[in-house]
Amino acid sequence: MQIKNHLNENFTTPAYVIEEDKLRKNCELLVKVGEKSGAKILLALKGFAFSGTMGIVGEYLSGCTCSGLWEAKFAKEFMDKEIHTFSPAFKDNEIDEIIKLSNHLVFNSFNQFRRYKEKAKIKSIGLRVNPEISIAPKEIYNPCGRYSRLGIKIDDFKNEDLGNVDGLHFHALCEESADSLELVLNAFESKFAKYIKKMKWVNFGGGHHITKQGYDVEKLINLCKNFSDKYGVQVYLEPGEAVGWQCGTLVASVVDIIKNEKDIAILDTSSEAHMPDTIIMPYTSEILDAKILSNRNGEKYNELLKDEFAYLLGGNTCLAGDIMGEYAFKDKLKIGQKIVFLDQAHYSIVKNTTFNGIKLPNLMLLTKENKLVMVREFSYEDYSKRN
Repeated sequence: MQIKNHLNENFTTPAYVIEEDKLRKNCELLVKVGEKSGAKILLALKGFAFSGTMGIVGEYLSGCTCSGLWEAKFAKEFMDKEIHTFSPAFKDNEIDEIIKLSNHLVFNSFNQFRRYKEKAKIKSIGLRVNPEISIAPKEIYNPCGRYSRLGIKIDDFKNEDLGNVDGLHFHALCEESADSLELVLNAFESKFAKYIKKMKWVNFGGGHHITKQGYDVEKLINLCKNFSDKYGVQVYLEPGEAVGWQCGTLVASVVDIIKNEKDIAILDTSSEAHMPDTIIMPYTSEILDAKILSNRNGEKYNELLKDEFAYLLGGNTCLAGDIMGEYAFKDKLKIGQKIVFLDQAHYSIVKNTTFNGIKLPNLMLLTKENKLVMVREFSYEDYSKRN
């Protein structure tokens, strides 16, 4: 990896590093999907929002999907293309600015639609629907599960006036395949077909693992194109993870090494504060030039070989469970050594916290010319201003 050439004593950790070449490769594939299917591809900021790369992503994608006022302002400031905004519930003191910023405004309930439709009708209005089917790795990521607050069910459409509605939006996937989209799309059509025919656009949401190796891109293209041709609508896709997939790392340093039955390396990062999905999903992050022996719960992945050295990696917070897992290295770790966690661009930067006063990782860009650029360096003031 190119980042290895920059890991000297002057490299300040913790830091996220986005590699421009890999980001562009993801975007090029997404553009191909758009060009061959006719679908418009938007970046879901909830998954990947890094100011230093928004101009790059904007060279390829049609705009951003936003979850409220601040994301809409971010999209305007750093990309300034199409802005589509959805929120589970818009607020009176924010709605006017959101309408001004947005091209599409998607309402989560008929209550919200009726409340704001007169103001919002100057833009394209959509409704988020619940197709009552979802494919997700965990229930916490299931937007169509029982008691879900996200989306309108078909039974609630009875006797509602859709005169100002231009589009429908559904989101029912998380890290899923084109086959999963087909299942959801069939359910969506079976329930909402008579309303789809009246629309100008339909948003297929996010959760499409398009840039993951093995994803059936051609099937996705055909699903989008066939749907668009059938109903005469503009199809939108809003990937987040697929944009940032495997294009960034989180670099940390070994601060101390202790022993308590096992060798334990304490790093200047935190699984909870900087890699929260390793706890929520959960998954175990791969590390450059190391292999996973077991996850944070002790479940084994691989066996330790005779010529390898095992270390339990832990964060520099007081949370007892701030553990990344146990890893095998070819050589003994040293204090000050750099540890590179792979695939830490999506759903990491956007979820960072300053729990326990731990420093926010710097944001860096490794350009296609192999130049390392500091985009944003955080300081104590970033912690003090929010507490």
